[in-house]
Amino acid sequence: MAARRLSAAQTVADAAARAAPGELPRTLCLSVRDVLAVDGAALSLFTDTPSRQLLCASDATALRLEEIQFTVAEGPCISAASEDVAVVGGGLRQHVTRWPFFGATVVAELPEVGAVHAFPLRVADQTLGCMELYTRGEDALDAPTLRACAQVADAVVRALLPARTALFDDCAFPQWQPVDVVRAHWSSTHLAVGVVAARSGMSIAGALATMRAEAFSSGRTLAEITAAVLGRPPSA
Repeated sequence: MAARRLSAAQTVADAAARAAPGELPRTLCLSVRDVLAVDGAALSLFTDTPSRQLLCASDATALRLEEIQFTVAEGPCISAASEDVAVVGGGLRQHVTRWPFFGATVVAELPEVGAVHAFPLRVADQTLGCMELYTRGEDALDAPTLRACAQVADAVVRALLPARTALFDDCAFPQWQPVDVVRAHWSSTHLAVGVVAARSGMSIAGALATMRAEAFSSGRTLAEITAAVLGRPPSA
């Protein structure tokens, strides 16, 4: 099993080494999905802050899982990042979850998702974000696979750190692909939170809470609320 863990992490590291800087997050995401044999993956930093940064999502379902968690302010990824532990959200179709808003929204919108696993992305003693995996099956990943996931999460962090200057050289314009998704789910949301705070005289946290409440009550995504605030198309 040790060889398997090392092999999974090394496969991700090798894929990262071959990727151009602008393609690195997506390359990592797809490599994580494939090497761990899950149905989808996503990577995000600063998971529950106004300046949250979506790095990548392997597919539309993984992206929507990220959106739901950021909108309702709960879910496996937020717990993993805040508690600095691996978190398993299984049995979603049976509403077996400690995150009632997240669980109910997933059942309503993503019935194909059976379980979500989340692993913190750590640097030394600091948790920077989360690696999210989803499966169509509802069972938790077995112990050897969970250990492999932890090794892969470490490989992701090691791959991202040397590229941080190229990726984050200009914080207003993320340097990785796809640009429309990244802006809609990071830099544009950060700008919109500031606009709402300035207009209303509330704190950044209060502005984010207001945008989340509007998204949840209207059934729109946070990216759509962001676009409305900034007066631009959702993918701009």
